[in-house]
Formats: sequence, C-alpha cells, structure tokens
Amino acid sequence: MSATGLDVFDKTLQTTNVWLNDLMEELGPDRQLCWKVLSTVLQMLRDRLPLGLAAHLGAELPVLVRGAYYDQFEPARQPSDWDWDEFVIEVADRLSDARLMDANDAVRSVFATLSRHVSRGQVAKVQATLPEKLRTMWRSAEARIVPPDQSAARTTAPGGAHSQTA
Repeated sequence: MSATGLDVFDKTLQTTNVWLNDLMEELGPDRQLCWKVLSTVLQMLRDRLPLGLAAHLGAELPVLVRGAYYDQFEPARQPSDWDWDEFVIEVADRLSDARLMDANDAVRSVFATLSRHVSRGQVAKVQATLPEKLRTMWRSAEARIVPPDQSAARTTAPGGAHSQTA
C-alpha cells in the first residue's frame, strides 16, 4: 500500500532517505543537517557546471533532491568560477548556522553519495570540469565507498541493480 497515494512520491521519499542515510553514516545522525549539507553542496556544484552538464546531473537525482538542486537556480548566471578554496569557504559559510562541521567533510560526503547513486559516466563528466583539488577530493571520497554488495544498509532494485533515481 502506498504511503502517499502516489508511487512516484513514495519512491522519491524512499530513495532520498537512502541518500540521507549515506550522509548520516559519515556526518552523524542529524537528518536535517544532512539535508542542508546535500542541498548546499549540490546547489554550489550546479552553479559552477556548464548549463547542459548541470541539467544532465539534475536528471539523475531523485525527484525530491532534484527540487532542492534547482531551488533558486539562475541559468543565466551559469557557470560561475571554480576556485576550490572559495568553494569550501562558501560551503562553510552556508552551513555556519548549523552544527559545527568541517566543510571539507561536508563536500566529500556529498561527492561520495553522488558516486554511489549517480551513473559512473555522469560522475566522470562532472569530475572532468572540476578544478584539480576538488577532483582529487571527490576521488578520495570514492575510495572510501563500500561496494553495495558488502553493505547491508544499501537498497537494491529487483534483480540486484543498485537504485539510482526516483
């Protein structure tokens, strides 16, 4: 039985919760903080990607996450400059009203979550546009990922395929 009455809503809630659970494993049990971290880093990433690439990444996000991703989106301002230090400082600034946390950890955790749930090809395209420091940070985050078949916490679609979007 559907919790919301619409399968698309049920699926996006389930998938979004999987993403938040991934973040909570790395950042702690504060679900609201994890949502803020996810939204913040995704929006900042979006604003620095070429418009077409930003749209392609957005298409691979769960519907609920996609809403946060596109919140306050101004396509005419795409892309803004990439500077790793400024990127991390801006993440820290946007998270300053939340529990104290390292902005590098926040960025790294979102990158790891994207690598778990977005297609490898799309991740590679996004990584190719990043400055070297952010690309290195993303790759170090990927290196810490436990494969889905080794983690009981991961959800899989029927047939064992890893669920990616809703």
